Amino acid sequence: QVQLVESGGGLVQTGGSLRLSCAAPGNIFSFNAMGWYRQAPGKQRELVAALTVGGVTNYGDSVKGRFTISRDNAKNTVSLQMNSLKPEDTAVYYCNARRVVMDYWGKGTLVTVSS
Repeated sequence: QVQLVESGGGLVQTGGSLRLSCAAPGNIFSFNAMGWYRQAPGKQRELVAALTVGGVTNYGDSVKGRFTISRDNAKNTVSLQMNSLKPEDTAVYYCNARRVVMDYWGKGTLVTVSS
């Protein structure tokens, strides 16, 4: 069982910044990709950002230019730097790790952006 642990959520005002981190067990290069998804109340879970083992990034259209995904190989963590936050960014953010055909999820961390 892979346990992913998220941290860094909280309450921020519009235009502010937050940084989320996800700690993975073992070497993060054992996963094909890691990333962040989010789910707002009444909406489906959507991709925020993903990073492949080869270093390729993919961002959801609504966060391009504002969010940046990165990894720390030594700490086995993947982070999401979120800038210029908007109320519509309010959601529970989930860390995801993919190994072949298996998806692993963290429990989620709440991000609330006040207007």
